[in-house]
Amino acid sequence: MNVTQAEKAEKFKALHEGAGAFIIPNPWDVGSARLLEGQGFAALATTSSGFANALGRLDGMVTLAEKLVHCQALCEATTIPVTADLENCFAHEPGKAAETIRLAAAVGVVGGSIEDYSGEGIYDFTHAVERVQAAVEVARSLDFHFTLTARAENLIRGRNDLDDTIRRLQAFEAAGADVLYAPGLKTLEQVRAVTSAVSKPVNVLVVMLPGATVAQLAEAGAKRLSIGGALARAALAPVLRAGVEMMERGSFGWTQDLASNGEIRALLAR
Repeated sequence: MNVTQAEKAEKFKALHEGAGAFIIPNPWDVGSARLLEGQGFAALATTSSGFANALGRLDGMVTLAEKLVHCQALCEATTIPVTADLENCFAHEPGKAAETIRLAAAVGVVGGSIEDYSGEGIYDFTHAVERVQAAVEVARSLDFHFTLTARAENLIRGRNDLDDTIRRLQAFEAAGADVLYAPGLKTLEQVRAVTSAVSKPVNVLVVMLPGATVAQLAEAGAKRLSIGGALARAALAPVLRAGVEMMERGSFGWTQDLASNGEIRALLAR
């Protein structure tokens, strides 16, 4: 089925406007993207750490060119909307960071994020807002609705300041961001504090709230539920356990718990 980028963009926009919350899983390669689409998920988000690990690297060690190739591959392999984790948009200066939005849109994604972490520290408040403003300007210049997500990174970068995080998200909303995201919220009360302080849809990194359900997060005001690199790490966990078993015990019991070829074929064929 041939689905245009504009059609994907409208579907993605509509997901943020519907009732309740929706899960947006994070594939790390084409195969995982195809499997997740086959399971019925309505949209996908890339993961910077999952993709980097798939290349044998740590998070933050992928180039912009590599990121764009990865995004294009996922978009071309699936028929559902894909939004990209663009990290700090690979630039500090607002105009250069915003240009990354244009480049990402050109390879097929219908959304993307810009964060206020430089790789070494949190950007100054004014500078962070200027970066979002520049990204919004580029996003609005496109011929389809690009869903821009603005991220406040405090809570996962060693700055445990919820008040400053909310202040940043409010400023990003005023600058025109479509979705607001503060990875690192650890309680439903913190989710409520954020969602009650802004009016735009809020993305929540659910791996930080492992006991929460979709219904509970929706009740707390969350709209989009992502998992970051957790799914990629979940896939690596049995690989590591299998390696330990083979090296330390010389046995292959792990082969008794494999995904069936039939199930994989069925999902990839959808």
